[in-house]
Amino acid sequence: GRVYTEKQKETQVIFELISEIIEENNYKRMVTFLCDEAGVSRSGYYNYFSPTSIKQREIREELDLALLDLILEVYNFKGYKKGSREIKDFLFNEFGIIMNRKRIQRIMRKYQIICPIRKANPYKRMARSMKGHHVYDDHVKRNFKPGKPFAVLLTDITYFKFGSKRTRGFLSAIKDSQTGELVARAASTSLKMDFVMETLDNLTKHPLFDENNEMIVHSDQGSHYASNDFRDFLKFYNITQSMSRRGNCWDNAPMESFFGTFKDHIDLSDCETIEEALKKIDHFIDYYNNYKPQRKLDRLPPIQYRDILITKQKGEIPLGESTP
Repeated sequence: GRVYTEKQKETQVIFELISEIIEENNYKRMVTFLCDEAGVSRSGYYNYFSPTSIKQREIREELDLALLDLILEVYNFKGYKKGSREIKDFLFNEFGIIMNRKRIQRIMRKYQIICPIRKANPYKRMARSMKGHHVYDDHVKRNFKPGKPFAVLLTDITYFKFGSKRTRGFLSAIKDSQTGELVARAASTSLKMDFVMETLDNLTKHPLFDENNEMIVHSDQGSHYASNDFRDFLKFYNITQSMSRRGNCWDNAPMESFFGTFKDHIDLSDCETIEEALKKIDHFIDYYNNYKPQRKLDRLPPIQYRDILITKQKGEIPLGESTP
């Protein structure tokens, strides 16, 4: 399978965000302008969404999934986790299959298969929680406007860099698909399960959270969301779990759109600690929720739109401003 560089992956995300903007706002004649503004080529954009390119990506994804099944079978054989070298040797010795080690490593990175060999494994708890890897149906089916707040909640993880050393951090966020409000967040310098569970804990502190109301939490099929810890938390609060189809970013497009906006607006180069970065992230989320007008919300910021919606539908007094 083809290996994409970080730059190519970022370009693909930009193409998808441009397409989303055009689709949501009917900007059919603004492809050239949006591509120029984003610093990507117009021809590359059209090529990315050509039937041939889409078919090629689908074929690569199917091949990767087939390789994933084979690698997982070896990875879990006899209950002992294995690194890429051992998997490569095991495939040859037991199955007569010759597979390039770099391909094995790429598949393991792509699907977050953790190698426990020769390292103090900070992801040990996450690995334990993943003993049962659960995949759930897509209950949202791109219906991101259910008609009321806190009915469909979208979640995902993105990375960011901060400080003079360009340290990598990770942001876990939950967004109300109806109102666009960021309702919960957590940040970390590692991908341990803890910060995703912290995001869920923060969700329960939101004034609109009510376990007696029907709620759906929708995510991709990442290891955090397929874990026992995540599943058990949702089950405890009677929340329906939903997942995008594998490799289909459109099934969680509003969350991807927010992350694109987040990276366009925030500069964390002067933050030397994750705490300083999170403070600046919270400042942006407050601006995004309370002040940033959005066309798809009648040119209102999310919380103002949310309060008007609640007032119209239930006759309630609008809630005050809140932060995740």
